[in-house]
Amino acid sequence: MNTPVSHLLVISLIALLSACTEKKNDIRVTAESEPSTPVTRSEPIFYNGKTYRFDLAKSSDGGFALAVSGMGAKQEKDAVAVATSSLRYFACKDSQTSKLSSAPRYEGGKWRMQARCA
Repeated sequence: MNTPVSHLLVISLIALLSACTEKKNDIRVTAESEPSTPVTRSEPIFYNGKTYRFDLAKSSDGGFALAVSGMGAKQEKDAVAVATSSLRYFACKDSQTSKLSSAPRYEGGKWRMQARCA
């Protein structure tokens, strides 16, 4: 089937298929500022096979008050890991990390600490 009509049919089919795969340019220019960090947030966090509760509240000094519920008094290291990684995920910009600004303390069944994005 080497006829000019079959060549024309194949070329038309290729052109049609290539037109369907074109993508629009998804770049959007806006005058809006970056989204602000939430003032408070409460999330379930799955860590080491269990689900804990993470609470975040923005402090007046620019830092954050963090709390992790569901861990025992001997789980300070785990509580710090959950709190700092969750803060980094929910509130810090992409290039930032999170850093404790106060020692963690266990009170009322929660690990509480202060941290900030750095």
